[in-house]
Amino acid sequence: MKNVVLIGFMGTGKTSVGRLLAARLGCAFHDLDRKIEEKHGMSIPAMFREHGEPYFRAREKDAVREAAGRTNLVIATGGGTVKDAENVAILRQNGILVALTADVDTILQRTSARGARPVLDHADAGDRRAAVVQLLDERRSLYDGADITVDTSGRAPLEVAEHILQALRIWRK
Repeated sequence: MKNVVLIGFMGTGKTSVGRLLAARLGCAFHDLDRKIEEKHGMSIPAMFREHGEPYFRAREKDAVREAAGRTNLVIATGGGTVKDAENVAILRQNGILVALTADVDTILQRTSARGARPVLDHADAGDRRAAVVQLLDERRSLYDGADITVDTSGRAPLEVAEHILQALRIWRK
């Protein structure tokens, strides 16, 4: 089975939906961010602070190559993974790209905890909204290239996972 690769902005539900989807498909769940943290012994926010974003993105590219070389995975990518066209091409070789989307208010609600989102943590409340809007605008075309797109706003992770299962059945025909 080809991998199912969940892409999308932070807070769209890639991890929570990914775990449920993997269980439904009977395959392994592979969270790229967690794998990077485990392999390098530090959190992603710490990598950003101590080494900068380019350092993290290089580790991310290695993790993408490793995951894409496997089969029967549901892969949850980081929100910025798709910023690198090579990452997308690698993931697409053996995967079906599923973009998870959400409206700005939903993203702000889901990403409100400080310390977990390095690209948003520097912003105040009003600036967080502006930062989300700007980043969404910058990345929208990158997510638009997915094979399947699902809006997760106002939907429980299980509902989203079931919707993806249905879409995969249609897509694979």
